[in-house]
Parts: sequence; structure tokens; C-alpha cells
Amino acid sequence: MKVSRLVSPLLALVLAPALIAAPSGGTAPATSVTAPTTPVLVAVRAAHRDGADRVVFEFRGGLPQTRQVGYVDRLYADGSGRRVHVAGQALLRVRFERAQAHTDDGASTAAPRRVAFRLPNVMTAVRSGDFEAVTTYGLGLARRTPVRVTTLQAPPRVVVEVGARFATVQRKVWFFHRDRFVDNREPFFVAVRRPVVPGTPATGLMDRIFAGPLPGERARGLRLLRSGATGYDDLTVSDGVADLRLTGRCGSGGATVSIAGEVLPTLKQLPTVDRVVLRDAAGGTLDPDGPGDSTPACLEP
Repeated sequence: MKVSRLVSPLLALVLAPALIAAPSGGTAPATSVTAPTTPVLVAVRAAHRDGADRVVFEFRGGLPQTRQVGYVDRLYADGSGRRVHVAGQALLRVRFERAQAHTDDGASTAAPRRVAFRLPNVMTAVRSGDFEAVTTYGLGLARRTPVRVTTLQAPPRVVVEVGARFATVQRKVWFFHRDRFVDNREPFFVAVRRPVVPGTPATGLMDRIFAGPLPGERARGLRLLRSGATGYDDLTVSDGVADLRLTGRCGSGGATVSIAGEVLPTLKQLPTVDRVVLRDAAGGTLDPDGPGDSTPACLEP
């Protein structure tokens, strides 16, 4: 009897694999493994507090596994590799992995792709990638300042704090009023206010133009009329003349309005600017030495 009590446990161990094995001629059932949830970006907000501009990226489904934030010279689209133009004097790249900004059906969950802010430093956030569980943004800044990244829960958020302890002054920036133009109600260009660094107001104003209208301003019909331009370069102010060159393409598309209707009044509000010489990408303009403003031929109707 003592021997049988010792043998029974051994037999149980030997027979155990047979009890869990697949039936003869079959295969063992696969173990169900749940794929990790990819956090979904649902909102991008920004505000100024305690000397810093805070850009908040809110997610659904948890936080991204990695967050990479750093200054870059240029921003490129994930997947295509094409350059993405972002207004500002400094460019901060924010990269999330794993994360996406769309539903499984492909609908955007964090629209719009470009959003402007009326903050001292952060002017715009531009999504440059939403590809293979990597979501990338470029933040266009007035100045390159220290950056701090923190996370919050309930709901999951990544907070990018950009230093903004410098003085600004309020100036006007003109944008195209689409609805007024459609209804033929002048003026077709309307002024809004933006903070700019007082030492370089012309540069700050041009950056604010290319950052575009705020979401609320867009809801009222304001738009950035680019006329094909991606930005500007070679801006100088001397002897009462603001001289600058548009980058990218240039064309009015046959319209009687163009980006000149935004640039000229925006720069001429400055006490140091009496006239504006606006050039195309090649440097061409119609009357650079004349008494009045000069625009390139490509902006003619």
C-alpha cells in the first residue's frame, strides 16, 4: 500500500501532458493575445501661465510609450519626407510613439492639422506626421527658450512647457476675410491683434501672418491668403522701406486679392515703415525704386 501511494503521484505527472494535449491528428488551440492599445491624440491646446507657454497634447487610451521633444532646423513629413513649413524663428519637434491622430476608419481625431495660438512664444502647432503609430508635430516659436516636458493623467496628457519670460507688444495683423469677399463687402482684409517681440516687430508680424488665424477667427471667416507662398526671407527695414522676398510659389490665380493685401498693411503700421517692397522667390518686383509700394508681377490678377 505504501508503494501504491508513491506511484500514484508519479503516474499523475506522467499522464498530465496527455490531459492537455490536442486530440489525435489536431493542433493545440492558440492562446489569445490582445494587441497593445495605441493611444489616440484627441486634442491640442495651449495657454500661457507663470512665464511659460504650455502646449497640451491630450490622448485617449493612455500615454504614448515614448515622447521625444527637441529643437530642429527643419521639419519633414513622416512617410513622404517632404518639408513641412512652420512659421517662427525657432522650431520645436514633438514626436510620439506609439500614438495616432486618426480613427481606424481614417478620420482625424485632432483636427485641424494647423492651429495658431495668441501666445508670447508659441505661435502655431503643425502636425507633420501620423504614420505607422508615430505622430509628429512642429511648434513654431518666436524665440528658442528652455523646454520642459511633463505628463498628466485623467485624462492622459503630455504637456510641453516653453519658456516665455520676455516682453511683447500688441500689433495688428491683417487676414483675408473670405465671407466679405464672396459677398463683395469691403474691406476684404481685416486686422486682428498679436503679441510680437518689440526689438524685431517686422519679423514677428510676418511670422504671425504665416502662423495664420486662430480657430475662432477662422470660424468668423478669416483665412491666410498665401497666394502660393510658403513663407518669407531676406526681410530688411531701412530708410523707411521694408524689403522682403516670398518663398515658395507665387500666383494670384487670377483673383483681384492676394497675400499683398495682408503683408502691406501689416508692415506699414510700424512707424519705421513708409513703403513695402514685396518680391517673388527670384527677387522680382514691379517697381522697387518707385515712391509707393511694389509687388511682384505674379500677384497681378
